Amino acid sequence: MAGYASYLEQLRVGDRSGNPFLEFMGMNLLKLDEGYASFSMEIRPAYLQGAGLMQGGLIVAMADETIAHAVMTVLKEDEGITTVELKNDFLAGVKDGLLVAEARIFKKGRRLIIGDCIVKTREGWSVARTSATLLILNETK
Repeated sequence: MAGYASYLEQLRVGDRSGNPFLEFMGMNLLKLDEGYASFSMEIRPAYLQGAGLMQGGLIVAMADETIAHAVMTVLKEDEGITTVELKNDFLAGVKDGLLVAEARIFKKGRRLIIGDCIVKTREGWSVARTSATLLILNETK
């Protein structure tokens, strides 16, 4: 998807229809600025694994999506992105409540962008730290 500006405007007014994954995950946009994105997500019972904690892959997916949205804010009209590397550190388990993910661009180059995200509970406890490298795709080439 190139031309992220109109998609991001849709999100700013609460319309998630341009990204079914956000609806599926129950992710809600909190804030978008240049190089920054923040989303919240209420933990649902279906997100819990056998030990009663939220399945870690869903936390990582939330972080990846939040980083991608921070990156979308700095792309040119003809650029797209894809995640090529992702590293996550789980810092605490969580079983209920609201999660908040905040992502910032660490470095933007000509072809690669590195972003970082912290996922916290509503109370401010850190749950995960994620770093991602995204490849910039030029759709006109």
